Amino acid sequence: MAKEGVEKAEETEHMIEKDGGKDQESVLTAGDTKEMRAVVLAGFGGLNKLRVTKKLMPEPLEGEVKIRVKACGLNFLDLMVRQGNIDNPPKTPLVPGFECSGIVEALGENTKGFEIGDRVMAFVNYNAWAEVVCTPLEFVYKIPDDMTFPEAAAFSMNFVAAYMMLFEVANLREGMSVLVHSAGGGMGQAVAQLCSTVPNVTVFGTASPFKHEAIKDSVTHLFDRNVDYVQEVKKISPEGVDIVLDCLCGENTGKGLGLLKPLGTYILYGSSNMVTGETKSFFSLAKSWWQVEKVNPIKLYDENKVIAGFSLLNLLFKQGRSSLVKIVVDKLISLYNARKIKPLVDSLWALEEVKEAMQRIHDRGNIGKLILDVEKSPTPLMANDSTETSEAGEEEEDHEGDTDNKERMPFIQ
Repeated sequence: MAKEGVEKAEETEHMIEKDGGKDQESVLTAGDTKEMRAVVLAGFGGLNKLRVTKKLMPEPLEGEVKIRVKACGLNFLDLMVRQGNIDNPPKTPLVPGFECSGIVEALGENTKGFEIGDRVMAFVNYNAWAEVVCTPLEFVYKIPDDMTFPEAAAFSMNFVAAYMMLFEVANLREGMSVLVHSAGGGMGQAVAQLCSTVPNVTVFGTASPFKHEAIKDSVTHLFDRNVDYVQEVKKISPEGVDIVLDCLCGENTGKGLGLLKPLGTYILYGSSNMVTGETKSFFSLAKSWWQVEKVNPIKLYDENKVIAGFSLLNLLFKQGRSSLVKIVVDKLISLYNARKIKPLVDSLWALEEVKEAMQRIHDRGNIGKLILDVEKSPTPLMANDSTETSEAGEEEEDHEGDTDNKERMPFIQ
């Protein structure tokens, strides 16, 4: 039962279909003008598997939208893809990335609802980290005039997933309480903002200590991620919480279930505890699997608790629920226009700086979302930058307290 639960959780977190790698790198002639820059993952492993190269520019098929990309989102899932730490990984080489924003450049046949020049954000089944992408129109959404492209790239994955978990799965209502891990990241901040749209919702969050000052106003009660947050929560709310959003997995599954009130909902949407070093660690996988709570349906019945999983990418690309996601996006755009939510961008990175950006998210150094800015020029790194001169080893399990490299790039204010 436990093994089946973990396999399901991994599928929920990590997609994606094997056709993600079908866009093979093409041989370009010197006179070919239809080229683009793209981040290419040559093989699964460490940061040295990534490079920026020239590729043939894609053209839209029937029902597709061609987008001149301005910004791309970087998620923890992208680190797991790079490591090959996902179910049914696609073949390499491939272009990573699942979300982007930009301008509509061309339309395939029978593609309605968009015009050339429209400002949009989009989901892509891989291939997002490039100057141009093509994706089916059902995964493309117009953005408000005052939303920047970095904000749009920080909006789609995090806010849609947060909204659907809170309101579609857990049925968040007035007076309820929510526990969210990694409260300082892009998803954690999306959850906190959406909770603020409902009266009297109490948000418990865990985060690295150096992030507390920056995010203290967005979370009701904030705890050090390295302390026993279970006891800290129970000191404030002895009965526990109504909703637990878990992106960690491992031992936190049992802790989360134990914190639930009757009729409470635990949702697993990630397993970042499986990532320790720069490359895939079978020890970390085994440890995380072993620590997962052995879920007994009879115990759930006795205690009136709900356990669920959520993967937005599976919902879109495997399960055909793009129409439901479109409804959620429309609701979120309304909240944005009403100034009730706003994506928090940590920093902007050039495509050529993707290794440094990935190292920052691996170190949990970001407050908000990391964005690849396609038009940004690379910033020369300091000579002693660790990501330039060396690579993290398997033994490097936690960089939470290391703030030496947290300020490589200026933050977006």
